[in-house]
Order: sequence, then structure tokens, then C-alpha cells
Amino acid sequence: MAAAAALEAVAPTGALWGLVQDFVMGQQEGPADQVAADVKSGSYTVLQVVEALGSSLENPEPRTRARGIQLLSQVLLQCHSLLLEKEVVHLILFYENRLKDHHLVIPSVLQGLRALSLCVALPPGLAVSVLKAIFQEVHVQSLPQVDRHTVYSIITNFMRTREEELKGLGADFTFGFIQVMDGEKDPRNLLVAFRIVHDLISRDYSLGPFVEELFEVTSCYFPIDFTPPPNDPHGIQREDLILSLRAVLASTPRFAEFLLPLLIEKVDSEILSAKLDSLQTLNACCAVYGQKELKDFLPSLWASIRREVFQTASERVEAEGLAALNSLTACLSRSVLRADAEDLLDSFLSNILQDCRHHLCEPDMKLVWPSAKLLQAAAGASARACDHITSNVLPLLLEQFHKHSQSNQRRTILEMILGFLKLQQKWSYEDKDERPLSDFKDQLCSLVFMALTDPSTQLHLVGIRTLTVLGAQPDLLSSGDLELAVGHLYRLSFLEEDSQSWVAALEASGTLATLYPVAFSSHLVPKLAGELCIEESDLARGDGPTKCSRHRRCLQALSAISTHASIVKETLPLLLQHLRQMNKGNTVAGTSEVIAVCQSLQQVAEKCQQDPESCWYFHQTAIPCLLALAVQASMPEKEHSVLKKVLLQDEVLAAMVSVIGTATTHLSPDLAAQSVAHIVPLFLDGNITFLPENNFPGRFQPFQDGSSGQRRLVALLMAFVCSLPRNVEIPQLNQLMRELLELSCCHSCPFSSTAAAKCFAGLLNKHPAGQQLDEFLQLAVDKVEAGLSSGPYRSQAFTLLLWVTKALVLRYHPLSSCLTDRLMGLLSDPELGPAAADGFSLLMSDCTDVLTRAGHAEVRIMFRQRFFTDNVPALVRGFHAAPRDVKPNYLKGLSHVLNRLPKPVLLPELPTLLSLLLEALSCPDSVVQLSTLSCLQPLLLEAPQVMSLHVDTLVTKFLNLSSSPSMAVRIAALQCMHAVTHLPTPVLLPYKLQVIRALAKPLDDKKRLVRKEAVSARGEWFLLGSPGS
Repeated sequence: MAAAAALEAVAPTGALWGLVQDFVMGQQEGPADQVAADVKSGSYTVLQVVEALGSSLENPEPRTRARGIQLLSQVLLQCHSLLLEKEVVHLILFYENRLKDHHLVIPSVLQGLRALSLCVALPPGLAVSVLKAIFQEVHVQSLPQVDRHTVYSIITNFMRTREEELKGLGADFTFGFIQVMDGEKDPRNLLVAFRIVHDLISRDYSLGPFVEELFEVTSCYFPIDFTPPPNDPHGIQREDLILSLRAVLASTPRFAEFLLPLLIEKVDSEILSAKLDSLQTLNACCAVYGQKELKDFLPSLWASIRREVFQTASERVEAEGLAALNSLTACLSRSVLRADAEDLLDSFLSNILQDCRHHLCEPDMKLVWPSAKLLQAAAGASARACDHITSNVLPLLLEQFHKHSQSNQRRTILEMILGFLKLQQKWSYEDKDERPLSDFKDQLCSLVFMALTDPSTQLHLVGIRTLTVLGAQPDLLSSGDLELAVGHLYRLSFLEEDSQSWVAALEASGTLATLYPVAFSSHLVPKLAGELCIEESDLARGDGPTKCSRHRRCLQALSAISTHASIVKETLPLLLQHLRQMNKGNTVAGTSEVIAVCQSLQQVAEKCQQDPESCWYFHQTAIPCLLALAVQASMPEKEHSVLKKVLLQDEVLAAMVSVIGTATTHLSPDLAAQSVAHIVPLFLDGNITFLPENNFPGRFQPFQDGSSGQRRLVALLMAFVCSLPRNVEIPQLNQLMRELLELSCCHSCPFSSTAAAKCFAGLLNKHPAGQQLDEFLQLAVDKVEAGLSSGPYRSQAFTLLLWVTKALVLRYHPLSSCLTDRLMGLLSDPELGPAAADGFSLLMSDCTDVLTRAGHAEVRIMFRQRFFTDNVPALVRGFHAAPRDVKPNYLKGLSHVLNRLPKPVLLPELPTLLSLLLEALSCPDSVVQLSTLSCLQPLLLEAPQVMSLHVDTLVTKFLNLSSSPSMAVRIAALQCMHAVTHLPTPVLLPYKLQVIRALAKPLDDKKRLVRKEAVSARGEWFLLGSPGS
């Protein structure tokens, strides 16, 4: 028994010895991993591995010793966590002793020390011992890159786990590391070395007398000049090194006396990258420096920055120079001073003013804007700096504005003033009297009002912007100033010569109305109300386009200033009253005028969406009024007013739909429930009690044998119920859905039937899954099948099918696939085939009135991708099986699907679908051509390799389509010809002359937009193959 046990003990030891011999003598790498695996599994101990290596470690041949230590080190790298404390002590003593060995052994020794530096069981004091041995025995920079990196890793590991022990070395540790790093050139090692230096400083290691040496050993790399080799597997970029070195240089004020002269020298050099790096580093340094560090260098720093901003041709250098000046000023501003200390900020700003101030008096000269930018950069650093510079510069600029009479000079001066005023907004002042602008308020207002009355449009624009900034200053403008400002904005809003001024005036009115609602309610709203009265009498007289334009500007002004709840309560009744007045007397209200009022109402509704109170006020005020006007217009009368005829037109109803939808989407569920309780009974039961002025001459019954005018108003019901939140319960839903279904197949009025189908689909989309939804779907399917079979309702039944399919596709309902198959089957229908093909465009596109996310519809993410995956294969099969006269329908449907598909989804499928897209270009239908061209253009840019395989066909078809009767197709074809130039040049060169000749024809096209695209495309083909193209 004893003999057997002895044999079992010897067997694994013998196996270990064999593995060791294979590695050391046989030069095989595999045994090292095997030994490590056996140690981790418990088959051997580290001690047994050392014993097995005994002869190798003592071998007189250095290479054999190196292989032995290499094996041990590789095992330790994988098994260091298993070591006991006493084993670590002996191993470290062994490895430290081996640092004195032959240079061939050193790399393996360092790997072993790296493994031991990761040990949790490392006793105190050994980290210091290891580093001292490395500093003393190893000349690190003579080692290969990998071994130098190992040394940095050992230091990093000890700094992470043995910080207090290393700090006990004092400055000796810093000096030792300086020796290790000195002369490093490899970017991989430099990234680690820079990180170590940064940690030395940020973690308060003792630098002792070696501050300058540490600076020198790192600053010698500044500025970084490194270009990564092509296909560099390490991925180190120049920017990585720049940022890492900058973090070191800007990490301590103790480097300031050495770094600042270096930065000044590099800023003054001729190398652009050195200038940029130096200015960015200065910017970073200012975050940690104080007045003490900057004091002696401020004149030189200012001189360098000033020269760069004044003279540079590089916008980047100018921007970095201004940023550095801002940081310098901020640094001087935040420094805490003793009572008897000199305040460097005042003297620094005085120098800046002295060098820049006189250039502001020369608005036509080159240095006026650089000087203004320098002053503004300094002023933007702190409230103190802003006050100092503003109080010196503003009086000068105000004086210069009055001295110069030319509009362009005044514009330059006012733009500079505007820049300084914007800076004031950054700082808040508790005491009103402390605000530096208070002393200049009257002069500034006078100057701005002068600018607003100048003939120059450009001066108007700057004046309007300046007025807006002045208005944003708290408590600066008096009520008299505001009254004058409102008067100027009113006048500019009606300038007929230039659109820029009135657009800017409207925008400023909206901004200032939020801040000063009382002033605008008191002074502007009454003027606009009077303007509307004049417009009503002008419309009654039938005045021409100028009056019409003034009318629309008045409406736009009313909507623009409706940015505050109190103003909305005045502007909304005005707009609604104006709409009512068009229904009285002899006013000749055209469609465009009514639509303009509705557009203004919609803009007011959009502004109210952010405030729940305003949103509900708009809803309960505007919606009943619009419904009342529409119901009144739908009543049969012997004599229809002009407005009544206008209100029932498709375009006007569409504009009213937008107003109602916008006013409903942001209602809270509780308020929406109150509203729905009135509006649904209005359409189902004719309950008109909640409508204003509801003394109508007849009953309102759009679903029960109502007139065609009443049925058209179902579009307004659609706008309301399809914009409600999903959790709002709709009363009489079952009856409503059945009525909508019946009306959707009404053949006498396509507008009404389409509105009913859309409303039905919108409600279906939001309805929760369950038995009632299944019943509604079955009713819809039955109605569609009955209508499609025969008779006069085929077109209406198809429209219903299309909208119900879209509602279900958006929510991933299982029935959507059956309805889509039915739609595909109609592609072969002689009557409905083209419409079915266009229907795929509707299925894939976003709607504006129903089934929108804003209207709370259930729109699942990636519904287009799912539709593509489920249906495009069937479309392709159907195309191949279809008769020749039906194939265009399949191509059209396919083109619509692909055109609206996200391009990343389409690219993998492109090789199989491209032939069909190319065939679609030969389809005579211009809609198919345009859709396919729109699909192909981005693919030419994103998949050039695939597209280049078909370059002959692409060039031929695009050139043919550049002569299409359709202007849109001609433009799209020329844009594609332009995009073709992104394909590989060798593929295109054989076609260059042919294309240049062919593109000469569209240069003479009768349409300017076509000529523009032809010039662009032909220019790219001319440059094809030329140097630098």
C-alpha cells in the first residue's frame, strides 16, 4: 500500500517535470498554459512548479534560465490569486535577486513581478522593495516596448493598491519614475506614463525638488506631433496623446513658471497645430491657476493672444484665442485677494481696453470686429469683468453710432452693442441700481428706435434683435419705452417692401409678449383689432392683393403674440369674431382668407399646448364656435351666404380639422371626457345646446339622411375623436362606429365617405383588444367585401379597406396581414389596381390628421420594417406571376414600400430588389418613376459597390428620365445623375463624355430648378477623374 501511494505521488510530479522540460528545452509554448491550468485545479502547487524548475533556474546558460523564469512568470500571471503570503515573500525575494541577472532574463523577471504586483496577499513593504530594485537595477529605456510597458504596469498596480507605502518613499519615488520615463517614445507607453504622472500630482505624492525635472520629462513631448500608422491595430490617435499630456501639464500650478513661457513660445510659432494646442492648454491651466501664477506672464500672454486674433487667417485659432482670453479673465476674477494685494484684473482689463478701444471708432476698418470679439471674450468671463468693460465701451459705441450716419456703419456699431448687451444677461444683479445698463437705458432705447426707423432692412433686423435683448433685461424698460417698442414692432409688421423685417418683428413680438403681456394687451391688441375691422370693410369692397396681404399679416401678428395666457384671452375672441363677421353682411370672403384665419387659430392652439389652463380655454372657446359656424353653414337655406359656401369646401374643412386636432391632443383625460360628452351627441343626436348662437333653421343630423353639407362635417368629428387620449371613454361608441361604417360607403360624397373611413380607422386603432374590437372588425370586413364585390360603392369600400388596414398595421394586429393580402389581390383589378398600388404609399407614410403619435394613436416602433419583411416577398412573387398589363401596379406598390423604408433595412436586400427597381424606372407612370428615383438616390451614396454593378443601366435610364414631361421627375433624375458620381471612378470614366454631352440638353430647360440641378450634375461629371476630385 505504501509503495502504491508513493507511485501515485511520483506520477504527477513526473508529468510536471515533462511539461517543464518541453517548455524550457523543447521551446514549446503550450505546456505553460497546461501547468497553469493544473495549478488552478489543484494538481500541483506553485512550490512544486519551482522545484521542477530547479535545474533550469540555476542553469549557467542565460537563455535556459530565461525560459525557466518565463514559465514560472506565466503560471503566476494566471494563478497569482492562489498564492499565500509566505509564498509571495519568497517569490519576490527571488525575482528581485534575478533583476541583477543577464539582460536576456530581465523581461521574464518583469512579467513575474507584474503578476506579483497583482497579489492581494502582498505583505507591507514589498511594493517599495520591488520598485527600489527596479529603479536601481534596471535601465528601463534600454528595454523593448513590451517590457517597458510591463514596468509601467507594475508601477500602476502598486499606485492603485499600495498608495500609502509608496508615499512613504517621498520624493525618491518621483525621482525613480522620472528615470524610468525619461526618453520614452512609444505612444502606447506614453499614454500609461502620462496617466502615472497625472496620478502622482493629483494624489499628492511628494515631488520634492524634482518639480522641474518632472515637468521637463513630460513637456518635452509638447506639442504632440504624432501621426498614427495606417491600419494601426492599437487605435491610438493623436488626440488621445494630446488630451493625456494636457491633463498632466494643467494639473498643478507648480508647473506654471515653466509651462507658461513654453506656451507663449508655441503660440508665437508658425505651426498651426502648435498654436491650437498651446491655446487649448492655456485654457485648461486657467482652471487651476491663480493670480500668483499668472502675474508675471500676463503682458506676454495678452500680446500673443491679441496678435493671433488680429492677424490669424484661421478661424479655429481665433476661437481658441478668444476662449483662452475668457479663461484668463475668469481666473483673475475668481482669485481671492488680501486687502493690501494688487488686483490684477483691473490692470489686465485696462490693457485690453487700451489696445482695442480705439479700433471700435473705425467701423469700416479691418480690426473693428477682432477688437470687439476680444473685449466681449473678456467681458463674458465674470460679472466684474463685464461691468468694467461695458461701462467703458458702451458710452464710446453710443457716441460712435451718432457720429456715423451711414446705415452699414451704424449696423456694425449696433451689432457690437448687441454683443455686449447679450453678455449682461449672463449675470444677475440683486440691486436694481447696480445694473450697469441702467445708466445707459435711455440712450440705448433712443438708439434702437432710430435703427428701427432707418430705411435699411439690415439695420432693422439688428435693431429688432437688440430690442429683444433689452426687453429680456429685468425691470429695465419703462412703460413708456414698451409703448414705443410695441408701436415700432406694429409698424414693422406691416412693412410691405421687405419680408425679413416683418418676420423678425413678429418673432420679437412673440418673445416680448411673454415678458410684457400687459403692454401688448394694452397697446398692440387694440391696434390689430382695429386693423381687422378695416380689413373687413376692405374685403367687403373687394380690394386687391395688397389689402389681402395686410389682412394676413394682421392675423399672423395676432397669433405671434399669443404666447401668454392673458393675451390669448383677448386674441382668440378677436380671431373668432373676425371669422363670424365674414358670415355677415356683404363681406366677400374667399377660401384663402378663411384658411388664413384657421391657420392663425392653429398657431394659437400650438402655443397654448404648453399651458394646460390656456389649452382648455382655447378648446372650450374655439371648438364650439367653429362647430357652430360649420353647422350653420351646413343648414339648408334659400340664400347661402358667401362664407357658408366657403366653409364647406374641402380646403377650409381641412384647415378647421387642423385647428380642432391641435386643440384636442394636449387635453387632460378629465377635460377631454367633458368635451366628448358634448361633441359626440351633437353628431349622433343633433344635441346643439352647447353651441353658441345655436338658433339654427333646421336639425343637424349628419348620419340620418342629412344633407351632403352636414355629412361633410364628419371630418370635424374625426379631428376631435381621433385626437383624444386613448383612455377617454367615448359615449355611444357602438352606434358611432356603425354610423361611420355606413357613411364610409356613401357614394354621393367622396369627401364625407373618406372622412368617415378615417374616423372609423382612427377609433379602431385606439380601441383596446377584446370582443367589441373583434365585432367592429368583422363589421368592417363584411362591409368591405360587400362593397368590393360589385355595385357603385367599390371605390368607397376600397378606401375603407385601406384605412382599416393602416390602422391595424400600425398596432401589429393579427388581422392586418389578411387585409394586406386582400389589398395585394386588388393590384390585378382592372378598375382599382392603380389605386391599390398607391395605397401602399399611404400604408407606409405618416398621416397628419389621423393615426398620428401626436394624436395618441397606437403606432408601434419599426412597423415599416415589419411590413416590409411580411409583404415584399409576396409583392415580388406577384410581380413575376402577373400579366404584363398588371406588372406596373406591382412595381408601383413595391416602389412606394421601398421608398419609405429606412435605408439600413433596405441595403441588405438591395441585390435581390435592385433589378425590380430598375425595371420600375421604365414604367410610364410618373409617380412610379419619382418614387423609384427618390429610393435610388440615397442608395447610390450608401451602397456604391452594389450599384456600380448596374452602372450602364442606371446611366441610361437616368439620362432618359432627364427629358421626362414631369418637372419633378426631371429634377430627381438629374439629382441621381449627380449621386452616380459617388460610384467608383474607374467604373464611371467610360461614360464621362456621353453623360456630359447628354446633360447639355437640360441646361436649356424652361424651368430654373431643372437647370440648377443640371449645372450641378454636369459640373461633377466634368471633374470626374481629375486630380483632387
